[in-house]
Amino acid sequence: MLGNMASKINSYKYIIAIKNAFTALIPIIITGAFATLFSNMVFDSTNGLAQIDALSFLEQLKPISQSINYATMNMLTISAVFLIGLEVGNLNKESGYFPGLLAVISYISVNPTTVELLVDDKMRVVENVLSRNYTDTKGLFLGMFIAILSVELFTWLGKQDKLNIKMPDSVPSNVSRSFSALIPTVLTFTIIATAGFAVYRLSGMYLYDIIYTIVQAPLENVMQGLPGVLILMFVAQFFWVIGIHGNQMIKPIREPLLLASIAVNTDAFNAGKEIPNIINMPFWDMYMNIGGSGVTIGLLFAIFIIGKRDDMKQIAKLSMGPSIFNINEPVIFGMPIMLNPILAIPFIITPLITGVIGYVATYIGFAGKAVVMIPWTTPPIISAYLATAGSLGAVATQLICIVVSTLIYLPFVKISNSRQLVEDPTRENETKEVDGVIVHD
Repeated sequence: MLGNMASKINSYKYIIAIKNAFTALIPIIITGAFATLFSNMVFDSTNGLAQIDALSFLEQLKPISQSINYATMNMLTISAVFLIGLEVGNLNKESGYFPGLLAVISYISVNPTTVELLVDDKMRVVENVLSRNYTDTKGLFLGMFIAILSVELFTWLGKQDKLNIKMPDSVPSNVSRSFSALIPTVLTFTIIATAGFAVYRLSGMYLYDIIYTIVQAPLENVMQGLPGVLILMFVAQFFWVIGIHGNQMIKPIREPLLLASIAVNTDAFNAGKEIPNIINMPFWDMYMNIGGSGVTIGLLFAIFIIGKRDDMKQIAKLSMGPSIFNINEPVIFGMPIMLNPILAIPFIITPLITGVIGYVATYIGFAGKAVVMIPWTTPPIISAYLATAGSLGAVATQLICIVVSTLIYLPFVKISNSRQLVEDPTRENETKEVDGVIVHD
C-alpha cells in the first residue's frame, strides 16, 4: 500500500516536471559555484593566487568569473521557470520551446519592474528593471507556481476550438501553429498579469512577497534546522529500505530548498560576506551521503575488517570502486539492504548520526560551511575540500564521519556473519558463481 502510494506521488506530472528541471539545472549551478571559487581563490588579489606578484595579472580575469556567476546563480529562478514550463509543456503534449518562454514571460509579468534606490541621500525610483530578488533563488517557489499555472492555462485554452485561428492549408505549418496559439497566448498573459495586479491592489503585497513570506521562507527555516534535514533523510532512507528509490521521492522537496541554500552561500562568499547557511546540498552529500545513500562506504570497510561471508566480501570488492564516487546501487541491491532487517537498521541511522556530526562541527566553526556546489559524484575528502573552498576542518570531519559509519556497521556485519553460520554452519565458505553473481550453494 505504502509503495503504491509513493509510486503514485512520484509519477505525478508536476513532481516529474520539477525533478527533471532541477536535474537539468545542476550543471548550471555547479558552473556558477566554480566560477565563484575561481573568482575568490585564483583571481582575487587579497585571498587568491593573484596576490602573488608573479601572478598578479590574474586579477584582470576576475570579471570573467563574476559574469559567469551572475548569469548562472543570479538568474537561477529564470532558468528554473523556463525548464519547468518546458517540462510541463512536454507532459501536456505541447511541442517546442514555447511553453518555457511562456512561463518566463508570465513570471516576469507578476513582478514589479521598479526599484527604489538611495541616490545622493534621496530615495529615487528606477524604472524598467527587475530586482535580483525575483531572479535569484528567493523567487523559486513563486516561479515554480507561475510556470505550472501559466502552461496549464495555456494548454486548456489551446483546446478550446473557438479560440483557435484557422489558417488555409497553403500556409506553412509553423506559421499556422503560431496563429493558432495567438489567442490562448494573449489570454494567458492577460489573466496571469491581471491576477498579479489584483493581488497587489487588494493586499498591498506582490505575489512574490506573499509566497516567499508564507511558503518559501518557513520551509527554508525548517530545512536550516537540524531536525528538518534529519527528518527528510529518515524519510528517504525508509523508502529505500522498503524498495523505493528514496532520493527520487524527496527530490522535489529537497532540491529547491537545498540548492537555494547553497546558492545563497555562494553569493555571500563571492561578496566577501558572512556565510549564512550550514545545511545545503553539498552538506547533504559531504556528511550524509558518503559513498552513497546510507553512508554505505562504512559498510564496505566493516566487511573488509570483520566480514566472513564470501558473498558479502565479493560484493564489497565489486562495489568499492563505484562507492568512491558515491554510487552504491551495487551495495543496496547486492547485499541486499532493501527488506533486510539487519542491515536496514544501520542504513537508516548512520546518515542521521553523521549528519549530526557534520552539523555540530560546522556550527562550532571546526569545519567550514559549504560555499561551492560540487557534483554529487565527487569522491570523499576531495568533496569536503572543494565544497568548503579549502576547509581542512571539513576534511577532518568527513574522515570522522567515515570512521563513525564503519563503527556503526561493524556489529551488524558481525550479526550477518553469525546468522549465516546458524542457518548452515557447514557451509561458511562454500559459494558458487551463477551468471557472474556470487551466491551461497
